[in-house]
Amino acid sequence: MTITTPRMAATIERRLLVNYRVQPDAIAPILPDGLRPQLVDGSAVAGVCLIRLAHFRPAWFAPRAGHRSESAAHRIAVEWDGPRGVRTGVFIPRRHSASRLARAAGGRVFPGVHEAARVTSIESHDSVHVTVSSTDLRVDVAVDVAESADFRSSLFADVDQASEFFRKDAVGLSPTRSPGLEGLRLDTDAWRVQPGHIRHAASSFFDGLPTGAAELDHVLIMRAVPVVWSAERHADHWRR
Repeated sequence: MTITTPRMAATIERRLLVNYRVQPDAIAPILPDGLRPQLVDGSAVAGVCLIRLAHFRPAWFAPRAGHRSESAAHRIAVEWDGPRGVRTGVFIPRRHSASRLARAAGGRVFPGVHEAARVTSIESHDSVHVTVSSTDLRVDVAVDVAESADFRSSLFADVDQASEFFRKDAVGLSPTRSPGLEGLRLDTDAWRVQPGHIRHAASSFFDGLPTGAAELDHVLIMRAVPVVWSAERHADHWRR
């Protein structure tokens, strides 16, 4: 199924990228044919994105218009062989949203099927606490993060290296409502992240992997970033 859609714009009010170091053989069976884990120092990179959007709208609408929503997406950094060489992006096996509009439109008029969830966020000037509970009881996430000037990771040497790794993976691939994948590309000219300190993080998705397969690594925080999404039209690039 190929979705043709106008470019959509929004402002990322807050985005947490909570990232794990994962054993490749534990995550590879989750990936569709044609995709393989990106490896950093021999490990796969995966995580959960907790995002609050404001002013979600067709790109030509004024920024003050649009929809506001809270969503969560479990992501795995992947690569695949395209006609011009290896391409990179993220595979998103599951998306959840508290927004009825996102659930109704996702996978129909815009790429990315969203499942229903309750999302609760409590924020102060220097900390964020987010919980996600899917209504089918199959996914639960709880994250407590504080802003920090220090960056600690076993995957990346510094925050700039981590930022570039996630910035380049602009294409997100998701299962469709029928067999296959659909792609969504995120673009911004204001990409910026800052490190955070993880006080607590739990995800039933990663906790469900074999014991010791997923190790919590670091969190990146984004705030007030204008973005544009468009459908990725070159579907054959990630199929065998």
